[in-house]
Amino acid sequence: MSDSTSWPPVDVEAPVPHPAAPAVGTKLQSHYGQCFGCGDEVEAGLRIRSAVDGDDPGVVVSRFPVTRAHQGAPGLAHGGLLSCAFDEALGSAVGNLMQRPAVTAKLETDFRMPVPVGSTLYIVTRLDGTAGRKIYVHADGRLDAEDGPVAVQARALFISVGVEHFLRHGDEEQLRTLGANPEDWNINP
Repeated sequence: MSDSTSWPPVDVEAPVPHPAAPAVGTKLQSHYGQCFGCGDEVEAGLRIRSAVDGDDPGVVVSRFPVTRAHQGAPGLAHGGLLSCAFDEALGSAVGNLMQRPAVTAKLETDFRMPVPVGSTLYIVTRLDGTAGRKIYVHADGRLDAEDGPVAVQARALFISVGVEHFLRHGDEEQLRTLGANPEDWNINP
């Protein structure tokens, strides 16, 4: 990102994908059918699809096809919706590569150029490092190809949490549909 602030803002350990993280080239599944970002059960959802990069096990590439339902100004993607897409892509990388539930604590988004309806945004996400429960990550959103022009950039801080976080703050009835044993829930990733 272009500002002069150091990222990550603290000393971090190099990110190490979990031994059970998906292999390079793996297409990632939705973590929850009713997730607005990646689920198939939300009619107006973003339906973002992600995969571990074919060359780098520490990179996840997410595809977001921008439709008319995603526009703000006529013919252009809504900025808040783009931030939401980045939150999903960044979270997918954290959850799948680190193999531990985490929640967004901070998200910064920089808009470099308009994202037109009908384009596909390729969100290329990289883990930056960890510091205790903190996980730092950033992404470039490129227009119409993984090497297309950068239209949006984002960086985020995620906090690793236990399943009890979701039990305490989420909908327990919906959570129970994931199975009887909370330790086996694949909440996030």
